[in-house]
Amino acid sequence: MVNKLFRTITKMYDHLERDLKIIADAHDDPIRVAEESLSTIDQSIRELKSLIIPVIFNEVAEEVYFFKQLKPLFISKYIYFMKVLSIVSSVPHSNEKTLKKYYENEWEKLKEYHRDNADFYNYYRRKATYMDHKYFVRNSFDLKMKLSFNLYDLDENFTTSHCDKVAHILANDLLEKFLKKESEKDYNLLAKNESSATSLKWSASKVAFIELAYALHQSNCFNGGNIEFSEIIRFFEKTLNFDLGNYYKTITEIRDRKNGRTKFLHMISANLDQHFKNIDNEFI
Repeated sequence: MVNKLFRTITKMYDHLERDLKIIADAHDDPIRVAEESLSTIDQSIRELKSLIIPVIFNEVAEEVYFFKQLKPLFISKYIYFMKVLSIVSSVPHSNEKTLKKYYENEWEKLKEYHRDNADFYNYYRRKATYMDHKYFVRNSFDLKMKLSFNLYDLDENFTTSHCDKVAHILANDLLEKFLKKESEKDYNLLAKNESSATSLKWSASKVAFIELAYALHQSNCFNGGNIEFSEIIRFFEKTLNFDLGNYYKTITEIRDRKNGRTKFLHMISANLDQHFKNIDNEFI
């Protein structure tokens, strides 16, 4: 029975990888790729969970195989695309120095996770097995071990103390390749665009610009609405040579304003109206 189940799960993962490749080939925007991939992975993990929760493994080796070898394949994809989404939605495009610093910070996060989990990294990389009965069997963790802070928030029927740590290792392996590729690609783009940088400078706040750009986007002012907001932001960042930071967070802050969500739009509307009134008075 278990062997048949494992074959089914392996086929599920193969199917997931094919779906993710189709998504990646269909879009140039990494944000859209990440979002659609996460939705697909989530569905796959839900199916996996429904298969495993009722299972009672007859042997420890079978349970270890699932939680050490199979489940992390699925979870690692989810962690990877969550990290990619976070990175690409906040990537600066102002200048090479800022971009270099941004990617250095992302690399440092990977190194920090490695340092914090060095013992388990060594255990996993060496393909050790002497703690598998504690790490990868449900409800078998030892409180003397270094455990996750959210251990008690996890589904004990679908999680062991260290299966998600394996997933993080696999996800970070993928993220290292992504960071290398993206940093090199963006440096090349910056080099090409450096000579054509505009002298036009935005002199109001970044929040004001995002409020204006988002209003134009919501009014379908670009490409008839058939464009992602991230593409609009990247265009203006490159054209005006400045970094808008985490614009999705800024939009949330604008939405949560208590006294007037569209302060900047109201201000420029009032200023333009006053300008026209002043012109009218000149001819009276």
